[in-house]
Amino acid sequence: MEFRQKALGKLQSPEELDVPVRFARPQGLLVLVVTLVVMAAGCVWAVTGTVSSKLTASGVLTHSQGSYLLQSPVAGQVTAVHAKAGQSVEEGAPLVSVRTDRGVRPVRAVARGRVTALAAEVGAVVTTGADVATVERVRGADDPLVAVLYIPADKGARVPVGAAVDLTVGAVPADRYGTLRGTVRSVGRTPQTRQQLSGFLGDKDLAQQFTRRGRPLAVLVRLKRSSATKSGYAWSREGGPPSAPDSATPVRGAAHLDTRRPVDWLLP
Repeated sequence: MEFRQKALGKLQSPEELDVPVRFARPQGLLVLVVTLVVMAAGCVWAVTGTVSSKLTASGVLTHSQGSYLLQSPVAGQVTAVHAKAGQSVEEGAPLVSVRTDRGVRPVRAVARGRVTALAAEVGAVVTTGADVATVERVRGADDPLVAVLYIPADKGARVPVGAAVDLTVGAVPADRYGTLRGTVRSVGRTPQTRQQLSGFLGDKDLAQQFTRRGRPLAVLVRLKRSSATKSGYAWSREGGPPSAPDSATPVRGAAHLDTRRPVDWLLP
């Protein structure tokens, strides 16, 4: 009976106009305002803001024509070494002499360049096809360095020619001198085999390292030159290191890919 009387009372006076109505607490109103502001800022950023992505890969500093492994065409004992690491040699110059059953035979450079490593020494016995030296193909001491990055073959289409690249050089402390600046000059069209990498780098160990996860694409990075640094190259920190890095130095490169608006990810 008590509930019935209350219900009848509400029917007789359905509106109590003299009772104040509380729409929301101040704390709830503040949360609502903050939420609306954040949503509005997010919408503006999605339309006007940009997001850039990077692709990182390992590589090495070298020269544009790479290096080659000089191999002995004969078997025998090394009787003389005519060059040393760092020496420039002309095409056809003898690097070592090997005594064979038919007399002493010279092993000659197949192209002009600079000797970067010697694998043979006097008294050593070499077989036909054995590595004798690594020669870098350079025309002169002022030939500029380039960087070659090796990326997975399925990511090659993402790297545009002209993209900016930041290179962390293995022998240069990045926290002190920063990163080396460069731009993508070209992206290889076909994946490289271990033999191709070895032939270009003149280093079988590096070739094995870069092909460990499959045949990669080669990305050639042109280094930015600068007359304001002692190294002759542009760095992210003013001044850079006191000298240019050496060829065959390992690097880690971060290529800046195309920038996109966040709203583009939502559009078909």
